[in-house]
Amino acid sequence: MTVELHTLTGAYALDAVPEEEAAAFKRHLRGCSACRQEVRELRETAARLGSALAAAPPPRLREATLAQAARTRQWPPLVAAVRRAEPVKKPSVRIALWGAAAAAAVALVFGLLTTNTEPGPDPAQKRLASVNSVLTAPDASTVKGAERDGTTVVTSRSHGKVVVLAGDLPPLAPGKAYQVWLIGASGVHSAGLLDSDGPHRTRPVLAELPGGIDRVGITVEPAGGSRMPSTPAVAMIPLGG
Repeated sequence: MTVELHTLTGAYALDAVPEEEAAAFKRHLRGCSACRQEVRELRETAARLGSALAAAPPPRLREATLAQAARTRQWPPLVAAVRRAEPVKKPSVRIALWGAAAAAAVALVFGLLTTNTEPGPDPAQKRLASVNSVLTAPDASTVKGAERDGTTVVTSRSHGKVVVLAGDLPPLAPGKAYQVWLIGASGVHSAGLLDSDGPHRTRPVLAELPGGIDRVGITVEPAGGSRMPSTPAVAMIPLGG
């Protein structure tokens, strides 16, 4: 079971693991730093994908997809072993295969996104490029918040920007929204709202990083946001770097 759990990182990052296997994988994460790191990276990648805007694919998309698929590592020994030993796949093995497929899918789509996005005036594409530049900056510093909310903060002092990724914050009542705040010696500054892309998934917040900021807070505010925090913080993450 321990070996199979290592293959669930992709499916777990995409919330595609059934409840029983998810509970077992959470227990596994407490003692496996490699899986924790992989889940964090996959969630960051998925968040980046969530901020992309649907657009007509470039002409070379099909060729690039086929070429990337040919380079993606497959799992033939595991499939062959399952066919010989068990005509009807056991749930844990089936989920392990889903995890491998999900991880490969994230890697494939992210590769296409970063190598095939055509430059253009579209604001969403410009924003995506800005987010990616922070995440891949040489001086990028990543800090993970509490495990229960899945919040990740990435800062780049050279770019003067911060990206906030939140994947597991509880859903809010109608008329409420999560608002991100940059807090430090220079005061409290709103970084924007965490807009939802679906259950347990939000688009990343990208904001300028004023001087003197040393932590990021998240509060529940009225839809549309507030000028200043009006409720206690549900998350508080110190900045790295």
